[in-house]
Amino acid sequence: MNLLCVGLSHHETTVEMRERYGGGPETGCDLRACGLAEVLLLTTCNRVEVYGAADTSVPTEEITRCLAPKIDPPSDGFAAANNQLTADASFYRYENADCAQHLFRVASGLDSMVLGETEILGQAKKAYETARKSSAAGPYLHRLFQRAFRVAKQVRSHTGITRGSVSVGSVAVDLAEKIFGELAECKVLVLGAGETSERTVRALVSRGVTDLRVSNRSAERAAKLTELVGGRAISFDQWLEQCREIDILITSTSADEPLLTRE
Repeated sequence: MNLLCVGLSHHETTVEMRERYGGGPETGCDLRACGLAEVLLLTTCNRVEVYGAADTSVPTEEITRCLAPKIDPPSDGFAAANNQLTADASFYRYENADCAQHLFRVASGLDSMVLGETEILGQAKKAYETARKSSAAGPYLHRLFQRAFRVAKQVRSHTGITRGSVSVGSVAVDLAEKIFGELAECKVLVLGAGETSERTVRALVSRGVTDLRVSNRSAERAAKLTELVGGRAISFDQWLEQCREIDILITSTSADEPLLTRE
């Protein structure tokens, strides 16, 4: 059985290009149909990767077509456009030992935009659990990912990689501090209430921010986050109005389109 990884990351492609991929609910079935016996899809802000196990070699093009956007109903030019789209993207491919080594780097935060960031390990574990529960991941991917999780733990335990700013949120707060200096007097609004937003909010509180506001489409999640660290929840339909008052806006949502544009 051969192990492989096909993907895109922040090293080779733009955010716009990566956002075109990631597939949908049917992607796993499509990938199994093209010859992968086991499949796991890892998608984050900075990468889209397919991990698989197969008895025979599966062409990269077959895998990337499953990740490409679907058009329904398909037009006459869909096949040509789809082929051009995948050709324009810089997909990489790793097999067997190289695949394992790449995953070890990814899970350890060594391949991340922010070196040593910790979110990726949780994202990899979530992707593995999703694939396991759907029976898409079998014994080969199980061994691969369990070993990767152990390696990631060893890297964090035996090196200094997690010292300093090790999340996108903390780096954003570092940047704000460079621009504004002392943050204690700043009014800050965070859009989003997921894991990255929580790390961002905690970093803000650690820098002395007291006027902290959180807004999310789910008012319940925004309220829960502010209860954990202080601050106040803002109704999502009022966040733009809040921009008249605040000094700093940090966004961390899963929205397909930018929430704030130049216009």
